[in-house]
Amino acid sequence: MFWQISGVALIGLVAGRTGFILVDALQRSRHEKQLRKLELDQLQTRLDTLRDARRRKAAAPEPWSGFRKFVVKRRVPECGDICSFYLTPHDGRPLPDFKPGQYLTFQLKVPGAPKPVTRCYSLSDGISSEYYRVSIKRVPGPRDRPEIAPGVGSNFFHDHVHEGDIIDVKAPSGHFCIEPGHDRPMVLIGGGIGVTPMLSIANTVLRRPTSREIWFLYGLRNGKELIMAEHLRTLARDNPNFRLHICCSQPDATDIPGEHYDHQGRVNTEFLKKILPSNNYDYFICGPGPMMEDVTAGLREWGVPDTSVFYEAFGPASVKRAAKPAEPAAADAKAAVAIDVVFSKTGRTVKWTGQAESLLEFAEAEGIVMDSGCRAGNCGSCMVALKSGTVEYHAGHGASADPGTCLACVCKPREKIVVDA
Repeated sequence: MFWQISGVALIGLVAGRTGFILVDALQRSRHEKQLRKLELDQLQTRLDTLRDARRRKAAAPEPWSGFRKFVVKRRVPECGDICSFYLTPHDGRPLPDFKPGQYLTFQLKVPGAPKPVTRCYSLSDGISSEYYRVSIKRVPGPRDRPEIAPGVGSNFFHDHVHEGDIIDVKAPSGHFCIEPGHDRPMVLIGGGIGVTPMLSIANTVLRRPTSREIWFLYGLRNGKELIMAEHLRTLARDNPNFRLHICCSQPDATDIPGEHYDHQGRVNTEFLKKILPSNNYDYFICGPGPMMEDVTAGLREWGVPDTSVFYEAFGPASVKRAAKPAEPAAADAKAAVAIDVVFSKTGRTVKWTGQAESLLEFAEAEGIVMDSGCRAGNCGSCMVALKSGTVEYHAGHGASADPGTCLACVCKPREKIVVDA
């Protein structure tokens, strides 16, 4: 009997063990099937995502080449001498996106001008599928320099460009912008009308919920120059990570603290040191040349690397970052060397001795006509064929020179050059 019971128990034990093995194998098989299905589902999801991205990319409008006609849909006076222009494509086709901080290049048919005038103006709003917006300040002639004419492009916009008018526009361009994927905390510094690209950057970044730290510093003389104050205050109220500081250097009796400005004084590095918890930010700066030179030099002294400082300048007052001083002997030797500049069309050869800021200014001083626009290397209008020799660039520039050419408004000859002018 004992042996019978033991045999039954052994059979039961073997059967139980076999059953356990079979159940375990079955469970493993089901688990492996589930894993394979999950992997296949994930692979399918990735493929669907890639296909969707390709479809979106294929459907997205591409930047156009040359000039495209736009309609002035709306014209909105902002304050004082600043006016915003909302532009939509005349052909009704979709607008391509742009990188916030970029600008538009316009070809203007100015009355009395012998040829179209090229000018660049920063986009002043976030990315929109409906319109582009630029906000332009009228530039008067200097009070103490009556021989200098007022701004041709800005006055043309204010005096001659109305709702319903059609103007010629190049696709958004420029390297002063935040790139896709940029997520570092940043300080946006706008002086006067230089606030426009900062508005574009802030409006784009804040259109979706974000925890990115953004300091927005707006420098101006008084409240009469302040644009979109209510919009900026709303951004600050709705986004705790957006810290707004409006600084007036010369507030008048009508300016109300907390409404027209937050601080009295200029935007400079000493002010940055007071409000920022550290210098570990990316800095975007646009405004008058002296302000930008002061701030960029101060940031360098504060230990901010050049790779974290970005700036935009239009017109001849481009930023000249303070560089390490050259060896006196080398500097004197370089200054003493005269370089031949050959203007092949004009048939003239002129000695360059470093007296001009750029090849363009050098040519103009010699009475040689060369095309130009923004005079800051951004619009590309001054591009001229370089038949031989090399040049060096003394300022950052948004336009790219084609092979065998140079941007005359921001370059100097490095050796004897022959240009097609």
